[in-house]
Amino acid sequence: MTNEVSNEEVQAELEAGLNCIGCGARLQDQDDQAAGYLPLSALKKLINTDNLLCQRCFRLRHYNEIQPVELTDDDFVKLLSQISESKALVVYVIDVFDFSGSLINGLPRFVGSNNPILVVGNKVDLLPKLLNKRHLHDWLARQLKENGLHPEEILLTSAAHPQNLDDILAAIDEHRHGQDVYIVGTTNVGKSTLINQIIKSRTGIQELITTSRFPGTTLDRIEIPLEDGQNLIDTPGIIKKDQMAHVLSSADLKYALPKNEIKPRTYQLNAEQTIFIGALARFDFQIGDRSAVTAYFENNLMLHRTKMGGADEFYTKHAGELLKPVPEKVTRLVRHEFKTTKKSDLVFAGLGWISLPAGIQVAGWAPEGVAVTIREAMI
Repeated sequence: MTNEVSNEEVQAELEAGLNCIGCGARLQDQDDQAAGYLPLSALKKLINTDNLLCQRCFRLRHYNEIQPVELTDDDFVKLLSQISESKALVVYVIDVFDFSGSLINGLPRFVGSNNPILVVGNKVDLLPKLLNKRHLHDWLARQLKENGLHPEEILLTSAAHPQNLDDILAAIDEHRHGQDVYIVGTTNVGKSTLINQIIKSRTGIQELITTSRFPGTTLDRIEIPLEDGQNLIDTPGIIKKDQMAHVLSSADLKYALPKNEIKPRTYQLNAEQTIFIGALARFDFQIGDRSAVTAYFENNLMLHRTKMGGADEFYTKHAGELLKPVPEKVTRLVRHEFKTTKKSDLVFAGLGWISLPAGIQVAGWAPEGVAVTIREAMI
């Protein structure tokens, strides 16, 4: 018969400080709605093991079930700002499929203008294989420069299906100069997946950090010791409220966060034609000569072409049936109008984009609060 840990011993350990190995949150047994909650009965069983997962991470890992927590956007930014007080290498992970959703405005200010930044463009496997990697690298460099970022180096990878992992590790070692390494990014860019691959390559341990398709999986900084006594530190993903993921139910997140290579869909359109992107978004080709436009969205997301005239009524009649999925708790789509002066992408934040020719007038519709923007064409 084993000796059971007493309640007093558990409380003493909690007061000393225990953290969830999945999300980094400080463990506690008082508030089941707060970060780091683990029932006392579970704590007594796990306290002397290497498997200290909070209830949220346990349910997320084993049942793909998400629980909301009380951390605010300000909490995430405050945690990120702590980097500026350190001398460290910052590894900035970007989702190449959702570049606009990966941008952290004012990143150098948050992490310290003197700390070098290494950019890792993740999820390359989602882009069509026809896209030349050098072209993608140069496109990323231009986009980053436009947003005031001048990284030491840009590397491309797919953390879910490791590519160039040795090159990334070599670049980290080269640029960190014996200092700590902070991994930063917005939610869902694959930071924790990348770190898990690094840990696996160095130690053989799999899935140390909780990963999922849900926004905001990492709740506090997670420190992984490096061989020279410094740390590799996973930070919370900055939540961007203008992303499509925030207006989707958990069951429909798969349409905004693809896992397989995107198959482009090209349409020959005349002026005054519309393409519905499920019931989540809408594209209007308003003015211009007959043109080819190419859509880059999750392969199972239904696209439907119709006439602009009567499109409002068509949406009202067919949303949830012919047009699905439907955004959650959103009653209307908001219109955004653009004119293209060069080949461009019309981007629906966190969902995908439509590649457009120069010299046409278009409109993009998305749920209220979800950004629709235009950029230099990626492909």
